[in-house]
Amino acid sequence: MYVVTGGAGFIGSNIVAAIEERGLGPVVISDRLRDGNKWLNVAKRALSDLVAPEKLFDYLGDNEFGIKGIIHMGAISSTTETDVDLIFENNFRLTLDLWKWCTAHHVPFIYASSAATYGDGSNGFVDDGAGDALSGLRPLNPYGWSKNLFDRRVARVTANEEPTPPQWVGLKFFNVYGPNEYHKGSMQSVASKVFRDVGEGKSATLFESHHPDYEHGGQLRDFIWVGDCVDVVLWMIENPDVSGLFNCGTGKARSFLDVVTSVYAAIDKTPDVNFVETPVEIRDKYQYFTEADMSRLKAVGYDKPFTSLEDGIGAYVRDYLAADDPYR
Repeated sequence: MYVVTGGAGFIGSNIVAAIEERGLGPVVISDRLRDGNKWLNVAKRALSDLVAPEKLFDYLGDNEFGIKGIIHMGAISSTTETDVDLIFENNFRLTLDLWKWCTAHHVPFIYASSAATYGDGSNGFVDDGAGDALSGLRPLNPYGWSKNLFDRRVARVTANEEPTPPQWVGLKFFNVYGPNEYHKGSMQSVASKVFRDVGEGKSATLFESHHPDYEHGGQLRDFIWVGDCVDVVLWMIENPDVSGLFNCGTGKARSFLDVVTSVYAAIDKTPDVNFVETPVEIRDKYQYFTEADMSRLKAVGYDKPFTSLEDGIGAYVRDYLAADDPYR
């Protein structure tokens, strides 16, 4: 079986769906559903089990010989979370404990890193996994710091030729959008928020630019369709000889205004955008540009093209956001 932590979350639930659809084996998820609609992300899945995070290692101990791989998507992913102790325990300590378990039991380990590790991008967006390259990154928030801290730990382990899982892969996810993100509240993608606002008769809302090189709405991000992220994960599963730290983006930066325009095009409406000031508390930590260097992933053999922004948002609106059932 595969164990997917954060398996009821956004990216995790899409991975669970793909594993099931491709018949790659039973899936166990570790997550908390709480009292909202997050459970709908996995309502269509034939799960083998649902394990509370605090009971995960007991479960692994009881089932150690039946686990084909651990796909670790569970994390505190909010870039505005201020409880750094909580972030450290969830994003670093738990990941390290899972790494050690997979190493001891010879189980492949795929984990979520983040483009937030790159900070303002002044050092580029090259997924160099060497310790000196990672130490030069300056994340802008505790979330990005926690992810980079673990990447640096892995770099030390590999540089010192210490034991590792038989396959280990860290994926630096860029700006992911797609179905099953609805529980994320303010952390949902711009595409999801714009579709909701238009449906409520409101204008799309974007932050003003406070940078002289960018017009309002011209801030750039590498937006990636969640299906492309899932394809990368499954490719890693199917290529167990590949290990390393890799970007997971499209390699093509697009503006927030492009996202808004694509949503309006998908619903055949004329764009209507309202620009508001970026909140002061995040203004000095705001990323104006991200664009993944995808050469390392291509170099290890991944050759599937990435979905264009227009095609991805068109599919998102048509097949999910505008559908009676928006869940995958």
